[in-house]
Amino acid sequence: MHLRLGTRRSALALAQSGMMARALEQRHPGLTVELVPMITTGDVVKGDLAEVGGKGLFTEELERGLLDGSLDLAVHSMKDLPVALPEGLVVAAHPERADPRDALVSEAAVDIDGLPAGAVVLTGALRRRAQILLRRPDLRVEPVRGNVDTRLRKWREQSAGGVILACAGLERLGLRDLPLYPVSPEVLLPAPCQGTLALEVRAGTQAEELVRALDHPATARAARAERRVVAAFGGDCTLPLAAWAREDGDGRLRLTALLATPDGSLAARGEAVGDDPLQVAEDCVAAMRAGGADRVLARLGK
Repeated sequence: MHLRLGTRRSALALAQSGMMARALEQRHPGLTVELVPMITTGDVVKGDLAEVGGKGLFTEELERGLLDGSLDLAVHSMKDLPVALPEGLVVAAHPERADPRDALVSEAAVDIDGLPAGAVVLTGALRRRAQILLRRPDLRVEPVRGNVDTRLRKWREQSAGGVILACAGLERLGLRDLPLYPVSPEVLLPAPCQGTLALEVRAGTQAEELVRALDHPATARAARAERRVVAAFGGDCTLPLAAWAREDGDGRLRLTALLATPDGSLAARGEAVGDDPLQVAEDCVAAMRAGGADRVLARLGK
Protein backbone atom coordinates (compact mmCIF):
# COMPACT_ATOMS: atom_id res chain seq x y z
CA MET A 1 0.00 0.00 0.00
CA HIS A 2 1.20 3.50 -0.82
CA LEU A 3 -0.15 6.94 0.13
CA ARG A 4 0.91 10.29 -1.30
CA LEU A 5 0.82 12.90 1.46
CA GLY A 6 0.69 16.53 0.35
CA THR A 7 2.44 19.09 2.52
CA ARG A 8 3.62 22.67 2.40
CA ARG A 9 7.39 23.09 2.10
CA SER A 10 7.98 24.99 5.36
CA ALA A 11 10.11 23.30 8.01
CA LEU A 12 7.14 23.09 10.36
CA ALA A 13 4.79 21.63 7.74
CA LEU A 14 7.39 19.03 6.75
CA ALA A 15 7.99 18.14 10.41
CA GLN A 16 4.27 17.73 11.07
CA SER A 17 3.69 15.71 7.91
CA GLY A 18 6.68 13.53 8.64
CA MET A 19 5.28 12.78 12.10
CA MET A 20 1.98 11.71 10.60
CA ALA A 21 3.64 9.63 7.86
CA ARG A 22 5.64 7.70 10.46
CA ALA A 23 2.57 7.23 12.66
CA LEU A 24 0.59 5.79 9.75
CA GLU A 25 3.39 3.44 8.74
CA GLN A 26 3.70 2.20 12.32
CA ARG A 27 -0.05 1.69 12.61
CA HIS A 28 -0.31 -0.14 9.27
CA PRO A 29 2.66 -2.47 8.63
CA GLY A 30 3.42 -2.64 4.92
CA LEU A 31 2.13 0.87 4.24
CA THR A 32 4.52 3.44 2.77
CA VAL A 33 3.72 7.15 2.90
CA GLU A 34 5.44 9.46 0.41
CA LEU A 35 5.72 13.15 1.24
CA VAL A 36 4.81 15.42 -1.69
CA PRO A 37 6.01 18.96 -0.85
CA MET A 38 4.05 21.76 -2.53
CA ILE A 39 4.15 25.55 -2.60
CA THR A 40 0.78 27.10 -1.79
CA THR A 41 -0.51 30.55 -2.67
CA GLY A 42 -0.28 31.54 1.01
CA ASP A 43 3.46 30.79 0.98
CA VAL A 44 4.20 33.31 -1.77
CA VAL A 45 1.52 35.99 -1.52
CA LYS A 46 2.56 39.29 0.04
CA GLY A 47 0.62 41.50 2.41
CA ASP A 48 -2.05 40.99 5.03
CA LEU A 49 -3.73 37.58 4.68
CA ALA A 50 -7.05 39.09 5.78
CA GLU A 51 -6.98 41.34 2.71
CA VAL A 52 -5.76 38.85 0.11
CA GLY A 53 -7.91 35.82 0.80
CA GLY A 54 -7.42 34.53 4.32
CA LYS A 55 -5.70 31.43 5.62
CA GLY A 56 -7.45 29.23 3.07
CA LEU A 57 -4.65 30.30 0.73
CA PHE A 58 -2.45 27.77 2.54
CA THR A 59 -4.76 24.85 1.69
CA GLU A 60 -6.11 25.45 -1.85
CA GLU A 61 -3.38 23.64 -3.81
CA LEU A 62 -3.35 20.71 -1.40
CA GLU A 63 -7.11 20.32 -1.62
CA ARG A 64 -6.98 20.53 -5.40
CA GLY A 65 -4.53 17.64 -5.35
CA LEU A 66 -6.88 15.59 -3.19
CA LEU A 67 -9.78 16.26 -5.54
CA ASP A 68 -7.89 15.44 -8.75
CA GLY A 69 -6.38 12.28 -7.26
CA SER A 70 -2.73 13.34 -7.37
CA LEU A 71 -2.70 13.25 -3.55
CA ASP A 72 -4.25 10.77 -1.13
CA LEU A 73 -3.85 12.77 2.06
CA ALA A 74 -2.99 16.29 3.23
CA VAL A 75 -1.84 17.37 6.66
CA HIS A 76 -2.80 20.85 7.86
CA SER A 77 -2.50 22.88 11.02
CA MET A 78 -6.21 22.83 11.75
CA LYS A 79 -6.31 26.48 12.78
CA ASP A 80 -5.40 27.30 9.15
CA LEU A 81 -8.15 25.12 7.66
CA PRO A 82 -11.35 26.97 6.67
CA VAL A 83 -14.52 25.69 8.37
CA ALA A 84 -16.23 24.86 5.06
CA LEU A 85 -14.37 22.12 3.18
CA PRO A 86 -14.72 21.56 -0.57
CA GLU A 87 -17.40 19.03 -1.47
CA GLY A 88 -16.02 15.50 -1.38
CA LEU A 89 -13.30 16.17 1.19
CA VAL A 90 -13.37 15.28 4.89
CA VAL A 91 -11.10 15.50 7.91
CA ALA A 92 -10.59 11.81 8.63
CA ALA A 93 -8.52 12.22 11.79
CA HIS A 94 -7.59 14.68 14.50
CA PRO A 95 -4.41 13.27 16.09
CA GLU A 96 -3.88 13.98 19.77
CA ARG A 97 -3.52 17.70 20.34
CA ALA A 98 -0.15 19.21 21.20
CA ASP A 99 0.25 22.10 23.66
CA PRO A 100 -2.39 24.66 22.58
CA ARG A 101 -0.76 27.60 24.34
CA ASP A 102 1.12 30.54 22.89
CA ALA A 103 4.71 31.15 23.92
CA LEU A 104 6.60 34.36 24.54
CA VAL A 105 10.14 34.18 23.16
CA SER A 106 12.00 36.97 24.91
CA GLU A 107 15.25 37.93 26.56
CA ALA A 108 13.55 40.88 28.24
CA ALA A 109 10.95 39.12 30.43
CA VAL A 110 9.51 35.74 31.33
CA ASP A 111 5.91 36.84 30.79
CA ILE A 112 3.89 39.55 29.11
CA ASP A 113 3.32 41.41 32.38
CA GLY A 114 7.08 41.68 32.88
CA LEU A 115 7.86 43.35 29.54
CA PRO A 116 9.09 46.95 29.87
CA ALA A 117 6.62 49.72 29.07
CA GLY A 118 6.70 50.52 25.36
CA ALA A 119 8.41 47.25 24.44
CA VAL A 120 7.83 45.93 20.93
CA VAL A 121 6.07 42.57 20.66
CA LEU A 122 5.95 40.84 17.27
CA THR A 123 3.03 38.67 16.21
CA GLY A 124 1.26 37.79 13.00
CA ALA A 125 -2.12 37.15 14.66
CA LEU A 126 -4.84 39.74 15.29
CA ARG A 127 -6.07 37.46 18.10
CA ARG A 128 -2.76 37.77 19.94
CA ARG A 129 -2.51 41.49 19.25
CA ALA A 130 -5.97 42.12 20.66
CA GLN A 131 -5.38 40.18 23.86
CA ILE A 132 -1.93 41.64 24.47
CA LEU A 133 -3.27 45.18 24.13
CA LEU A 134 -6.31 44.30 26.23
CA ARG A 135 -3.90 43.45 29.05
CA ARG A 136 -0.97 45.79 28.25
CA PRO A 137 -2.12 48.78 26.16
CA ASP A 138 1.28 50.38 26.74
CA LEU A 139 3.10 47.80 24.58
CA ARG A 140 3.80 48.24 20.87
CA VAL A 141 2.47 45.24 19.01
CA GLU A 142 3.84 45.03 15.48
CA PRO A 143 2.96 42.57 12.68
CA VAL A 144 5.33 39.87 11.51
CA ARG A 145 4.79 37.24 8.80
CA GLY A 146 6.74 34.26 7.58
CA ASN A 147 7.69 30.85 8.92
CA VAL A 148 9.01 30.27 12.43
CA ASP A 149 12.66 30.83 11.49
CA THR A 150 11.77 34.08 9.73
CA ARG A 151 9.86 35.37 12.74
CA LEU A 152 12.67 34.48 15.11
CA ARG A 153 15.19 36.18 12.84
CA LYS A 154 13.11 39.36 12.72
CA TRP A 155 12.81 39.31 16.52
CA ARG A 156 16.62 39.18 16.82
CA GLU A 157 17.26 41.76 14.07
CA GLN A 158 14.79 44.27 15.48
CA SER A 159 15.88 43.74 19.08
CA ALA A 160 12.18 43.49 19.92
CA GLY A 161 11.03 42.81 23.44
CA GLY A 162 9.58 39.50 22.31
CA VAL A 163 7.81 37.48 19.65
CA ILE A 164 4.73 35.34 20.21
CA LEU A 165 4.63 31.90 18.60
CA ALA A 166 2.66 28.70 19.10
CA CYS A 167 4.11 26.25 21.62
CA ALA A 168 3.12 23.33 19.40
CA GLY A 169 5.12 24.55 16.43
CA LEU A 170 8.22 25.28 18.49
CA GLU A 171 7.98 21.84 20.07
CA ARG A 172 7.54 20.04 16.74
CA LEU A 173 10.58 21.84 15.36
CA GLY A 174 12.64 20.88 18.41
CA LEU A 175 13.42 24.52 19.28
CA ARG A 176 14.01 24.01 23.00
CA ASP A 177 17.09 26.20 23.49
CA LEU A 178 15.23 29.50 23.06
CA PRO A 179 14.28 31.82 25.94
CA LEU A 180 10.77 30.43 25.61
CA TYR A 181 7.97 30.97 28.12
CA PRO A 182 4.52 29.40 27.64
CA VAL A 183 1.73 31.92 28.25
CA SER A 184 -1.24 30.92 30.40
CA PRO A 185 -4.54 30.67 28.47
CA GLU A 186 -5.91 33.07 31.08
CA VAL A 187 -3.61 35.70 29.54
CA LEU A 188 -3.67 34.63 25.88
CA LEU A 189 -6.61 32.40 24.99
CA PRO A 190 -5.47 30.13 22.11
CA ALA A 191 -6.67 30.23 18.54
CA PRO A 192 -9.41 27.74 17.64
CA CYS A 193 -7.71 24.35 17.14
CA GLN A 194 -4.22 25.65 17.89
CA GLY A 195 -1.95 22.63 18.38
CA THR A 196 -4.35 20.36 16.45
CA LEU A 197 -3.52 18.74 13.12
CA ALA A 198 -6.14 17.89 10.50
CA LEU A 199 -5.67 14.88 8.22
CA GLU A 200 -7.78 15.63 5.15
CA VAL A 201 -8.73 13.04 2.48
CA ARG A 202 -11.28 12.37 -0.23
CA ALA A 203 -14.38 10.82 1.30
CA GLY A 204 -14.96 7.14 0.70
CA THR A 205 -11.37 6.24 -0.15
CA GLN A 206 -9.03 3.64 1.31
CA ALA A 207 -6.95 6.54 2.61
CA GLU A 208 -9.90 7.61 4.76
CA GLU A 209 -10.08 4.16 6.35
CA LEU A 210 -6.33 4.07 7.03
CA VAL A 211 -6.15 7.59 8.41
CA ARG A 212 -9.07 7.19 10.83
CA ALA A 213 -6.81 4.98 12.97
CA LEU A 214 -4.98 8.14 14.12
CA ASP A 215 -8.11 9.96 15.34
CA HIS A 216 -8.04 11.04 19.00
CA PRO A 217 -11.63 11.32 20.30
CA ALA A 218 -11.00 14.03 22.92
CA THR A 219 -9.13 16.16 20.40
CA ALA A 220 -11.91 15.66 17.84
CA ARG A 221 -14.56 16.76 20.37
CA ALA A 222 -12.62 19.91 21.21
CA ALA A 223 -12.08 20.68 17.52
CA ARG A 224 -15.80 20.36 16.75
CA ALA A 225 -16.67 22.79 19.53
CA GLU A 226 -14.00 25.34 18.62
CA ARG A 227 -14.76 25.26 14.89
CA ARG A 228 -18.46 25.70 15.58
CA VAL A 229 -17.58 28.98 17.35
CA VAL A 230 -15.63 30.07 14.26
CA ALA A 231 -18.60 29.16 12.05
CA ALA A 232 -20.99 31.11 14.27
CA PHE A 233 -19.06 34.30 13.57
CA GLY A 234 -18.82 33.82 9.81
CA GLY A 235 -16.16 31.14 9.49
CA ASP A 236 -13.44 33.75 9.00
CA CYS A 237 -10.04 32.42 10.10
CA THR A 238 -8.68 35.98 10.22
CA LEU A 239 -11.04 37.29 12.92
CA PRO A 240 -9.48 38.27 16.28
CA LEU A 241 -11.19 35.19 17.73
CA ALA A 242 -9.96 32.77 20.38
CA ALA A 243 -11.56 29.50 21.47
CA TRP A 244 -10.26 26.76 23.74
CA ALA A 245 -12.12 23.55 24.61
CA ARG A 246 -10.78 21.02 27.09
CA GLU A 247 -12.17 18.21 29.18
CA ASP A 248 -12.92 18.89 32.83
CA GLY A 249 -11.94 16.36 35.46
CA ASP A 250 -15.39 14.79 35.15
CA GLY A 251 -15.03 14.34 31.39
CA ARG A 252 -17.33 17.22 30.44
CA LEU A 253 -16.23 19.72 27.82
CA ARG A 254 -15.43 23.27 28.94
CA LEU A 255 -15.22 25.87 26.19
CA THR A 256 -13.96 29.42 26.61
CA ALA A 257 -13.98 31.89 23.72
CA LEU A 258 -13.22 35.55 23.11
CA LEU A 259 -13.82 38.00 20.26
CA ALA A 260 -12.08 41.37 20.33
CA THR A 261 -11.12 44.36 18.24
CA PRO A 262 -7.45 44.32 17.15
CA ASP A 263 -6.64 47.31 19.34
CA GLY A 264 -7.98 45.55 22.43
CA SER A 265 -10.46 48.33 23.18
CA LEU A 266 -13.54 46.11 22.98
CA ALA A 267 -13.94 42.41 23.76
CA ALA A 268 -16.63 39.84 24.45
CA ARG A 269 -15.95 36.63 26.32
CA GLY A 270 -18.07 33.54 26.91
CA GLU A 271 -17.81 30.14 28.56
CA ALA A 272 -19.96 27.01 28.61
CA VAL A 273 -19.74 23.45 29.92
CA GLY A 274 -21.52 20.32 28.74
CA ASP A 275 -21.31 16.91 27.12
CA ASP A 276 -22.22 17.63 23.49
CA PRO A 277 -19.55 19.74 21.71
CA LEU A 278 -21.98 21.45 19.36
CA GLN A 279 -24.39 22.39 22.16
CA VAL A 280 -21.50 23.63 24.30
CA ALA A 281 -20.41 25.80 21.38
CA GLU A 282 -23.90 27.22 20.91
CA ASP A 283 -24.13 28.03 24.63
CA CYS A 284 -20.71 29.67 24.56
CA VAL A 285 -21.62 31.79 21.52
CA ALA A 286 -24.85 32.84 23.25
CA ALA A 287 -22.82 33.94 26.27
CA MET A 288 -20.48 35.90 24.00
CA ARG A 289 -23.39 37.65 22.29
CA ALA A 290 -24.85 38.49 25.69
CA GLY A 291 -21.46 39.96 26.56
CA GLY A 292 -21.30 42.23 23.53
CA ALA A 293 -19.99 40.10 20.64
CA ASP A 294 -22.31 41.81 18.16
CA ARG A 295 -20.88 45.20 19.14
CA VAL A 296 -17.39 43.83 18.48
CA LEU A 297 -18.49 42.54 15.07
CA ALA A 298 -20.01 45.91 14.24
CA ARG A 299 -16.73 47.61 15.16
CA LEU A 300 -14.92 45.12 12.92
CA GLY A 301 -17.30 45.91 10.06
CA LYS A 302 -18.68 42.34 9.97
